[in-house]
Amino acid sequence: MRAFIKSGLLLSAVFLAALIPARAQVPNQPPPAQGTRIEIIHADSLLDITKDTLAVRKLIGKVHLKQGTTQFWSDSAIQNLKSNIIDAYGNIRINQADSVYIYGRALNYDAATRIATLTGDARMTDNKVTITGPELVYDMNAKVGSYLKTGKLVSDRSVLTSDEGFYYVDMKEMHFQRNVVLVNPDYTLTTDALLYNTETKIANIIAPTTINEGKRIMYVTSGYYDTDKGYGNFTSRPLIEDSTGTLTADQLEIDRISGKAYATGNMVYRDTINKMSLLANYGVADQNNKTLLATQKPLLIMENKKDTFYMAADTLFTGIIKPGDSLSIPSVQGLRKAPPPLRLTPVKSRTAETIIDNMPEFLKKDELLAKQQKDSVSGTVMMMMADSAMAKSRDRMQLNNVGNVKIAPMKAIQPADSLPGIMHYADSIALTKPKDKSADTADMRYILAYHNVRMFSDSLQGVADSVYYSTSDSVFRFYKDPVLWSNRKTQMYGDTIYMYTKNQTADKVVMKQNAFIINESGPDLYNQIKGNLITGYVKDQSLDWMHVEGNAETITYATDNQGAYMNVNRTLSATIKLYFAGGELQKAVFYTQPETTVYPFTQRPVEELKLEHFKWDIKRQPKNKYELMH
Repeated sequence: MRAFIKSGLLLSAVFLAALIPARAQVPNQPPPAQGTRIEIIHADSLLDITKDTLAVRKLIGKVHLKQGTTQFWSDSAIQNLKSNIIDAYGNIRINQADSVYIYGRALNYDAATRIATLTGDARMTDNKVTITGPELVYDMNAKVGSYLKTGKLVSDRSVLTSDEGFYYVDMKEMHFQRNVVLVNPDYTLTTDALLYNTETKIANIIAPTTINEGKRIMYVTSGYYDTDKGYGNFTSRPLIEDSTGTLTADQLEIDRISGKAYATGNMVYRDTINKMSLLANYGVADQNNKTLLATQKPLLIMENKKDTFYMAADTLFTGIIKPGDSLSIPSVQGLRKAPPPLRLTPVKSRTAETIIDNMPEFLKKDELLAKQQKDSVSGTVMMMMADSAMAKSRDRMQLNNVGNVKIAPMKAIQPADSLPGIMHYADSIALTKPKDKSADTADMRYILAYHNVRMFSDSLQGVADSVYYSTSDSVFRFYKDPVLWSNRKTQMYGDTIYMYTKNQTADKVVMKQNAFIINESGPDLYNQIKGNLITGYVKDQSLDWMHVEGNAETITYATDNQGAYMNVNRTLSATIKLYFAGGELQKAVFYTQPETTVYPFTQRPVEELKLEHFKWDIKRQPKNKYELMH
């Protein structure tokens, strides 16, 4: 028995001695970090390979692994037992907590850092957006997916591409970098950096960005754009450009659906077709109706190489004359108020001080607008009035049949219709025959200014309650107590004034009802012309001749060659025609039995030397363009 026991102990010792070297060949593995353990759910076959320091596990066929709430599927996989890194191949599918799904043809996964890198038609989705690229990297801990070798995000109707992209799953926000392009059926956005929330569909602008909506293009550097609702709020001087001009301001709010843009702070609108600029602190542009409303110190600038024209008013409005309408001013009442800014410092809410609700009554009653033809003149025409000859003439006119005191009646004259250059009122405001509008290349536009209108150019200054201008006939219309000055000494006014322009210069001026022209000859000495209708014709930027019709009256001061005053002439006639040469009044012709009284200058009756409705409003005259900017 003792021998048998000794033999058994010896065999056990030999077996243990043989077993110890075999176990020493398997390297000692540190226990996996908490939460990094990989569970093998399924594999058709499994093979452990251990040699020297190498320890790997091969899984082949319908591989299914799990780590926490994340599951992995592939055709095959190799797990490094030492580094806990898995390389998987074929039909890669990853599901993290039933919220993120990742696909690819190859996978490199670090179980310790929980970072997965997928290649080969890599794709990631959270059931709302899909990100694709040649290589995707997903951080399971931070829940951040990224691509560094170009990629694409698809969300509803929008497709975003860029060189680099980072998707923050919890925040539902994508950060795109370099060559970013967002394509939507309604617009295309391009930039070098963009933050895009896949849930709210809001793109936050963090770099110079271009948004092309087809009919208009926006250039912005900061703000946000709701790609779903088509609403944008941009700061830092954004710019909107279309086929007719540009619009910029400190802040722009745009509504793609309504076609409106709201400009706040230092707004500048440039009409590139008509060479016109409109400045204001607040404006509303309507792309659909092609209108622009400007309030809060608006200023219109019409550019010209020789004489730029400035016009200021409480409100300025410009729009398109639609076919069949003599005037079209759509209501802008009830403008849709945009939602509050997101992710931006709030700005002051926009308020329009003046809103156009209906067509002004004075325009409805305007005889010229009622019969307006649809001529189209290329470009907005400048308001340019030549210097009044009366300021320089000191009245050298040669009176027909002037006696010492009374003018003898003239012989019977021809009817006014047959007199050269004489027109009735209806003729004096008649428009040219309309041309074929099919040849027009630009819409006919009108400008409406009201109230407290002030105008300035080197050759003409003026004030009025309201002004209307149309490119269809190139006529400026001045309403409600209009007054024009051609210089510091000549003033023109009437109930209504029409300024006809041609080739960007003044061609004719019509003063209707209580028409009056005053020229300051000296201290409290005024040459005066008065009538129901005064029509002045301009040639080479100087007054050529003037026709006064209906109860025409004049008071003129005559001087000798040295400029000394000789006498004062007061004339009453049905019609008067005044001729100018070199900017100076040369001759006056009176029709229909004129009555003239001549007073020696030293015996002039001061109380009778101002015609009815005389008013000298020189204090209202704008002195320079800077007055209009305040």
